[in-house]
Amino acid sequence: MAGATLTPAPGGYVLRGRRNFAAGVGVADRFVVGAPSTETGEILIVLVDPGRPGVLTVPVRDRLGQRLAAAGTVDFDDVRVERAQVIGAAARDEHAVSPAAALAPLALRLALAHVSLGIAQEALAEARDISRAAPSAAERGAAAPAARSGTDPYLLSAYGELAIDAHTAAAVVDRATDAMARGLSAGRNVSMETCADISVLVAAAEAVTGRATAHITARVLELTDRSGPPGITDRAGSGAALDRFWRNARVLTAQSSPAHRLRDIGDHYLNGSHPPFAHRP
Repeated sequence: MAGATLTPAPGGYVLRGRRNFAAGVGVADRFVVGAPSTETGEILIVLVDPGRPGVLTVPVRDRLGQRLAAAGTVDFDDVRVERAQVIGAAARDEHAVSPAAALAPLALRLALAHVSLGIAQEALAEARDISRAAPSAAERGAAAPAARSGTDPYLLSAYGELAIDAHTAAAVVDRATDAMARGLSAGRNVSMETCADISVLVAAAEAVTGRATAHITARVLELTDRSGPPGITDRAGSGAALDRFWRNARVLTAQSSPAHRLRDIGDHYLNGSHPPFAHRP
């Protein structure tokens, strides 16, 4: 079973096929599904009740990260969709979308940038607590294994670098968030130029947080005396499992290409072009 299609039927449609969802498969009250009509070819957006006959949810058990997000696949086997559950048709051309509607995918992308930033900030905070709790040289004794203390110049410089990364990412995300809030407040009066500016700021937030989060979540494994690949319990015995931040970050950064974001930002800055509003992998 592959893809998903909507076949016209009396009073509505019949949904067949499969869809992958990044979150909420096991807990969703409704699935929002986009599928082409077998009659017209247009993409229709429909709401589907998970309790409907023919809906089979299959959670992903062995995901690298973001396991609490409940990602998975959903099979639709001749699922009845009433006309009242049809939200509408997706625009064939993103430039035909109203400026207000164009903010929706941008808001989702910005929300994921906030998630990425939160992962970086929490990883850094937990690593700091572990480093603070590490024994000093006097406490270790001459024969004890080496461990970095809060007075180690190398450790201080490393944390300074990571703190700057986190502060920079937060500043870029805040700027994009403020712009998004103003755009949403304008409602239907928001202009396409404003949407383009917001799109650039969101792309910048994605690019900066993606780099910062990948760097921070990998670096803290070294700073807390971790050895070997992610997954090894830290030597301090704290049970902090900092590798979970690295795994969660990898799931997010694998979803989008930094090269696309940088190209869109550069094209807008150099040529004044409007970047795409929809998500591009």
